[in-house]
Amino acid sequence: MNRISLLVSLCALIISSGCKNKKTETEEKVKYSVTSPLKVDTSFSKEYVAQIQSVRNIKIRAMEKGYLQSINVDEGRYVKAGQVLFKVVPTLYEAEYLKAQAAVKEAELEMLNAKTLADSNIVSKSESAIAQAKLDEARADMALAKLHLSMTEIKAPFDGVIDRIPLKLGSLIDEGALLTTLSDNKSIYAYYNVPEREYLDYKAQGDTENLHHVALVLANNQLHRYRGIVETIEGQFDNETGNIAFRAKFPNPDLLLKHGETGKVQMNIPMKNSLVIPQKATYELQDKIYVYVVDKDNIVRSRNITIKSRLPDIYVIDSGISEGDKILLEGLQSVKEDEKIEFDYKDPRNVLSSLQLIKQ
Repeated sequence: MNRISLLVSLCALIISSGCKNKKTETEEKVKYSVTSPLKVDTSFSKEYVAQIQSVRNIKIRAMEKGYLQSINVDEGRYVKAGQVLFKVVPTLYEAEYLKAQAAVKEAELEMLNAKTLADSNIVSKSESAIAQAKLDEARADMALAKLHLSMTEIKAPFDGVIDRIPLKLGSLIDEGALLTTLSDNKSIYAYYNVPEREYLDYKAQGDTENLHHVALVLANNQLHRYRGIVETIEGQFDNETGNIAFRAKFPNPDLLLKHGETGKVQMNIPMKNSLVIPQKATYELQDKIYVYVVDKDNIVRSRNITIKSRLPDIYVIDSGISEGDKILLEGLQSVKEDEKIEFDYKDPRNVLSSLQLIKQ
């Protein structure tokens, strides 16, 4: 009786083990997700390091030699066009102006006397003409002296913000000495460099309004509240870098941006008929990028691809695969070369639909 019970238990154990093995084999058969490259018209926002410059930024220099008599502005202040910024006490031109005034008075008297004598035929008409010429010369000298004297008042040529003032009150300054810098920051320029390929893609889109509008990311990673527009592109490429300089203009009515700041210009780069795949469908090996291509027999084979552009979550393909290929989407770490797999095919547009780069 005990033998019969033992045999029954042993058979049950064998049957149970066989069922578990079959169940394990069934569980090990995994279906992988597969998709295909998708050809679309897409675009992406790329950032370029930019140098910010004022629309107008000039150095204010002394036009005459003398002592710095007054400083009528402070550093960082906003000034209006025509406002007197500095006054210089002239060491020479004030005296020359007074001398020129006296010379004019003397010439006027000589002219009046010569005219009276000429009218009385005591002297010839030529004497009167000579006296007139001397008066004209004296007046020209006085006007020149007055001009030099007026240059001792340094005025703002346009509205703007005053920079640092290096000299102090009472300093003896020479002609051409730097007094300060004036910046017109109501609008600013952002200069940035664009690689040749992206420049060609940009120009290929034609003269569309949306293409020219750009954004500016500030140093604190915040967007400037005003959008800018690409105004011009330089006439030649830099042979060393292969880049060409763009210039965008941004409104700056609150004067937040200053000359010399840095930022990043966000520009929309269009790409027509681009072949794209998700980045997660690739893997890297020895600085090369590969995908697993599933052939007609459901066998996976690795294939090297070259990348045209790297976008967030997406690769734009230059070569290596085509639109009709099936590529492994998930489980790249699990499969082996030449392995036959079972898979579920996922429509590439559905796979990529969550990516904002794809135009629906």
